[in-house]
Amino acid sequence: MMEEFYVFSYFFMYRGFLAAFVDSIAGGGGLISMPVLMAIGVPVHLAIGTNKFAASAGCISSAYRYAKSGKINNNLLKKLVPFTIIGSVLGVRCVLSISEEILNVLVVVMILIVAIYTFISKNLGQEDNFEAVNKKNLRLGMLMALIMGFYDGFFGPGTGTFLTFGFIKIYGYDFLHASANTKILNLTSNITSLLLFMINGQVDYKNCYSVCISDDNGSLCRC
Repeated sequence: MMEEFYVFSYFFMYRGFLAAFVDSIAGGGGLISMPVLMAIGVPVHLAIGTNKFAASAGCISSAYRYAKSGKINNNLLKKLVPFTIIGSVLGVRCVLSISEEILNVLVVVMILIVAIYTFISKNLGQEDNFEAVNKKNLRLGMLMALIMGFYDGFFGPGTGTFLTFGFIKIYGYDFLHASANTKILNLTSNITSLLLFMINGQVDYKNCYSVCISDDNGSLCRC
């Protein structure tokens, strides 16, 4: 029994390390962690909640480092964060209302779609063309924050990639500036969603410790 425990612990730590390294770069770490959790028999709602725990832990350290880099637009983010929170709450409430049978199918389909999108969008943001925030791009940014907050609460993997794409297309940021601002919104939606999953008992705490250690180390490898 103890030997089996160690096998699973090392397995989760390796998974968490790899997922966090990917997530710290482009925000797609959940594409690795979610299938692993489901493959070992974790119920889909519990898998989403547990993945959110690991994602939050990894996102804290990478968001902190991006914040220190000076690439974050605080004036813009303070207007987008409330919409991210609202979207996250709605997303979690929606996913918890869906049956496990239906959600299993949806998750598999979404993982495939997000994986393909992540692969084809890897060359975005080569130049920084940001000029200023105006009424038009602010409205688009608020809509993006609301939709992606909902998506992160509902599912999660790929949220960072989609947000980075949004910041590049809407505001003209290069990849580094877009990623920096993305991490703050992603952290907001992760924490908001995690709290709701915890309240509803949808987090597998048995595996969170080893996953969080490896997630933190994986995100450190980005810098």
